Amino acid sequence: MADLSNEKNGVEANGSTNGSAPKKQWIMNAFSMSSPGHVAAGLWSHPKNRTAEYTDIEYWTDLAKILEAGKFHGVFIADMLGVYDVYKGPGNIDSALPGAAQFPISDPLMPIAAMAAVTKHLSFGVTASTTYEPPFLLARKYSTLDHLTKGRIAWNVVTSYLESAARNLNLDTQIPHDERYVIAEEYLQVTLKLWESSWKDDAVVKDAKKGVFTVPGRVRRVDHEGKYFKVAGPFTNEPSIQRSPSIFQAGASPAGKAFATKYAECMFLTGFETHTVRGQVDDIRALAAKNGRGPGTPKLIIGMLIIVDETDEKARAKYEEYMSYADLEGSLVLAAGWTGTDFGQFSDDEDLRFTGTPGIQSMVNCWSATVPGTDGARWTKKRVAEELAVGGPLPKAIGSPKTVADILQTWVDEAGVDGFNIPYAINPGDFEDIIKWLWPELRKRGVFWEDYPAATTRENYYADGKGPRLRDDHPGSAFKWH
Repeated sequence: MADLSNEKNGVEANGSTNGSAPKKQWIMNAFSMSSPGHVAAGLWSHPKNRTAEYTDIEYWTDLAKILEAGKFHGVFIADMLGVYDVYKGPGNIDSALPGAAQFPISDPLMPIAAMAAVTKHLSFGVTASTTYEPPFLLARKYSTLDHLTKGRIAWNVVTSYLESAARNLNLDTQIPHDERYVIAEEYLQVTLKLWESSWKDDAVVKDAKKGVFTVPGRVRRVDHEGKYFKVAGPFTNEPSIQRSPSIFQAGASPAGKAFATKYAECMFLTGFETHTVRGQVDDIRALAAKNGRGPGTPKLIIGMLIIVDETDEKARAKYEEYMSYADLEGSLVLAAGWTGTDFGQFSDDEDLRFTGTPGIQSMVNCWSATVPGTDGARWTKKRVAEELAVGGPLPKAIGSPKTVADILQTWVDEAGVDGFNIPYAINPGDFEDIIKWLWPELRKRGVFWEDYPAATTRENYYADGKGPRLRDDHPGSAFKWH
C-alpha cells in the first residue's frame, strides 16, 4: 500500500495541501441496527458489548450522546421485516437465534425522538420500505420526526428483499424485484408531493390576534392517482424544517441504481476492493448526470468496519478477540439471506468460487482471488463464514490510527467515495475507540471536521451553504409550491 502519511503528502494541520485549498471533508457515519446482532453474529455476548440492551431507551440515548460528542455526521439504522430463514431451510429460524443474527429486531423509528432530545446536531437515517406501508402513513411519520429532530431526519429508502418479510405482510411471496422499484418510483412521487406540494411556505401564520393558525387557500390536496396508489390529501402535517427528509438509498442492481441516481441524496455502497467500487462510483456518477443531478450528487459512502487502537498489534489482537466470540453458524445465516442461497448445501471444503450458485459466486468474486492474509487458500464455506463473522460483507480497516487513516485515504483516492458508513463489533466501544484514536489523525490530515457546520441533515451532509431544503436538481423540487 502506498504511503499516504502527512509528511509524504504535505498535508498541513488546517487541511490544506502545500498551501492549496482545504481538502474535501469526509462523511463519517455510524451504522447500527435495532437488534442485539448487526453484522457480527454472536458478539452480543462480549462483556463490553451493550447491544443486548437494545430494548432500553438509555442504550439509544447514550449512543446518541457518544456519537454527537465525537462529531459523527449521523447514525444510520438498518432494518428488516422478517427473519433470515434460508440457511438449512427453507423456513429454518433456529440457526439465527443463538447468535442473534439480526434477530430479534425492533422498529428503528421508535428511539429517534429520545435520541434527538439529548442531541443538537447528530442526524438520524432510518430505514423504511416502500413495499409494505401506505405512502401517506410513512410521509406522516418522517415529517413528524423532522419536526421533532429539528431537521435531522433521513429516510433510507428500501424495497425489501426477504421472503419472510413478504409472508409477514399479507403476501404469499415477494413482488418481483424490478416491479418493487416501479412501485418505489411512484411511492417517492406521492411522498414528495405530500411534503413539498400540499402546503405553501407561508401557510402557517399563528396569528393569535386574528385567530388564524393556518391561512385558507394556502393548503391544498395533492390528488395523486397512479397505478399503485391513490392519495387525495391534503397532507396532515404542516411543513417541517427540511420538508422532505434527506433521502438515503443503497441500490446495487440496475433497477436499484436507476432509482437511486434519480432520488438519493446519499447512497451507500458495498464492495471489498477499491477497483470494483470505483466501477460502481463511475457508473453512478454517469447515471446521476443523465438524470439531471449536479456534480457530486448523490454523496457516495462505502461501508467499512474500523477496528483501531494505539498500535497495529493492539488493533489486530482486538480483532482476534472479537473473532473468539463470533457465531459462525449465525454468519452463514446472514450470508444465506444476503445471497438467497442456502450455504448448508455445501460441504466444508468445497471451493465456492466454482461450485457455488450465482448469488454466492457474485459475493466471493468481489473478494481477492485468495482469502486475504493467506497463501492460495480457497473460498470455502468456513472461510466465508470467518470473513463475514465480524463486519459482514464490508471491507475492514484494522490497525493504528495511521494505518487505518492510510487505508481510508486509499479508498477515497482510488474508489472515489465521499465517506464511510461504519458498523461495530462492540457497541459503543468501537465508536469510542474511533473517536479517541482515529479522529485526531484524520483532523491532522485535514479530512474530518472539528465541529458541525449546521443543524440539519441536508446541510451537514452537503456542506454547500444552500440550506435545509431539497436542491434544485432533485426531482422532488418540481413539486414545490412556488
